[in-house]
Amino acid sequence: MAKRTAIIDIGSNSARLVIFERSSRFGFRLICEQKSKVRIGEGAYSNNGYLQPIGIKRAFLALSAFAQTIQKFSTNNVICVATSALRDAPNAKEFISLIKNELGIQIKIIDGKQEALYGGIAVANLLPCENGITLDIGGGSSDLTLIKNGKIIDTYSLNIGTVRIKELFFDNNRPIDDAKEFIKNELFSLPDNFKHDLVIGIGGTTRAIADAIMQESMYPINKLHGFVYDLETYQEYLENITKSSAKGLKYFALKKDRYDTIREGTIIFLEIIAHMQTKIIMTSGVGVREGVFLTRLLKNNNFIFPKDTNPSLQNILDRFDPSSKTLQLKKQVAKKLYDLCIEHFEFETEYKNELLSALSLSDIGKNLNIYKANRHSFYIALQELNYGFTHKQMIFIATLLRAGKSAKIKKSLYKKYNDLLPSKKTMKWYSFIFILSLLIIEYSHEAKIGFTYDNQTLTIYSDKPLYLIKEAIKEIRKPTSFAIIIKDTQHIPSQISFI
Repeated sequence: MAKRTAIIDIGSNSARLVIFERSSRFGFRLICEQKSKVRIGEGAYSNNGYLQPIGIKRAFLALSAFAQTIQKFSTNNVICVATSALRDAPNAKEFISLIKNELGIQIKIIDGKQEALYGGIAVANLLPCENGITLDIGGGSSDLTLIKNGKIIDTYSLNIGTVRIKELFFDNNRPIDDAKEFIKNELFSLPDNFKHDLVIGIGGTTRAIADAIMQESMYPINKLHGFVYDLETYQEYLENITKSSAKGLKYFALKKDRYDTIREGTIIFLEIIAHMQTKIIMTSGVGVREGVFLTRLLKNNNFIFPKDTNPSLQNILDRFDPSSKTLQLKKQVAKKLYDLCIEHFEFETEYKNELLSALSLSDIGKNLNIYKANRHSFYIALQELNYGFTHKQMIFIATLLRAGKSAKIKKSLYKKYNDLLPSKKTMKWYSFIFILSLLIIEYSHEAKIGFTYDNQTLTIYSDKPLYLIKEAIKEIRKPTSFAIIIKDTQHIPSQISFI
């Protein structure tokens, strides 16, 4: 597969370009994203599905600009897919020929089930979600994928979309109840197994809704991907959007570029999730484009990343710490120390994997600047841990990386991310284990290390002198009162199990 891949997605409402760059077999990142509100489906639903000149012109100009961007990024692998507006259009072939002949871009029309499948593949791989239903509300259709135990079980496409509802009802001043009845009639065809407490929202409508809720609730992280909210809390807020006038939308923290279809999209959203008996919404920043890319990246892996492989984590290491020779040793020391601590002390034990992920990233900041490296690591993790982590996991990992050699967590971080972090007691224990593990590896110079805890004393054994670490340990803030001593070379009991 090429190092860089461009994906173009032509929807009824918007056309989007993304360019992905691979850093290794399973590491990749997004390096370019462009969007144009082409509204290629404008006027089509009231003209027997025929694409109208105004939409064709906008789409041509947008795709022409995309072609220039693709050339600028030296991207030879280009995949272009089109969804509802083109697959419903009797004159789609003429448009496809125009784009092929004038711009050299080959458009592939995908049906609703394939569109839903791409969205499901993206979510199954790039969100921490084992079970749920994806919902992608587009301009012409709404596509759903049922996921169980991380596998795609079923897909379905409904002929309900924001542009379709706008042209059939809102533009003709028909009552909202008529639009709701139209949607409900379409939902009768949805198979009975499409019921779940959790829906994963894909696409512009659900992201616009989530973004507004984040603003309203003063959510501490500006990251839509992985944002979770419960429907009951915001049901009234969402219903008020559907009842609002066009001018009144400015009071809902919505972005202006969504004003033209957000009421229609919210009606569709509320009707579908009510039908599916949904209680919790998770927002996805990925969808069809990522699914198209992953289908090719993972074609030899049953369209799923290997176990314990995270593309964001891998990409960060590829770029910032490609030669981490001591990574496994760090993890071995941390696991041993963690097991010893949970045997003798009480704190929340479910963050072991996050601890190990933080250890994997512990040196990334040094590749920018050795001074204040922990701050660099914090910001890199906060911005780059995009896939496969919940917001709580991401903040936990970044907060550990921010701790200095004293293992102290800054009060400002506790205050800002209080709702996403575990208790201070738990954070103190993990920070202690994290920093002590790093110090041991930094100063041990490949010595064999062992631990014991007895009589309120943590003893660190080494088969080599650990002079410098004795001073460094004095700076560490311990989570509770106990002593730390080091016994090296000739002071090692025979029963100690070394790492």
